[in-house]
Amino acid sequence: MSASKQPTPVALVIGAGDSTGGAIARRFAAGGLVACVTRRDAARLEPLIAAIQAAGGVAHGFASDARKEDEVVALVDRIEREIGPIEVLVFNIGANVPCSILEETARKYFKIWEMACFGGFLNAREVAKRMVTRGHGTIIFTGATAALRGAANFGAFAGAKHALRALAQSLARELGARNIHVAHVVVDGAIDTEFIRSNFPDKYATKADDGILNPDHIAENYWHLHRQPRDAWTFELDLRPWNERW
Repeated sequence: MSASKQPTPVALVIGAGDSTGGAIARRFAAGGLVACVTRRDAARLEPLIAAIQAAGGVAHGFASDARKEDEVVALVDRIEREIGPIEVLVFNIGANVPCSILEETARKYFKIWEMACFGGFLNAREVAKRMVTRGHGTIIFTGATAALRGAANFGAFAGAKHALRALAQSLARELGARNIHVAHVVVDGAIDTEFIRSNFPDKYATKADDGILNPDHIAENYWHLHRQPRDAWTFELDLRPWNERW
């Protein structure tokens, strides 16, 4: 980076999949930030990076396992050193895997917690260290209805998402005083994805009547959170289609 030119701020999206995470990355890139996006398999990020670049944005992809401390530390160090200051962190890893408690294994339960909660802690910690030195930043966690109530057969997922929400609350109370906006987004409802289209065709058919969430509309709300003035910060945002049961 040139010493004479201020680097462009970065939006780091952990878990930039083909749906919500990708839409969030595209929205922040359209807003002028450099989109740094991660998945465990970097090759799967190529279409997203190409789409951002075709729209005039800047994007970089990284292979990173959000559960591995050494990989998270190296990722944040590299972005801050080679690309720019991380202005926004979006933690967007799901791990929505149903299973009866009678059949759940300790290994899978622990893995779901690692993915949906521990990874959030690792990434937020590393980014927050940089944000507090600059005195500003935004950290957004993608939650789910499981963060508010545990449905039958979702013990592992609900436990992890409850823990992520509690982490977000703690960080908001600690870091808000240091001008870092921490928010938690509850996304409740089917999202317009290939998985829903293929596996739940009846649900997908409600798309014509706005019955499932549009990833671009979800992303617009994340952008709004980042742009909020600090005299009216939102901590928790609940997004659901008009016809979704509460």
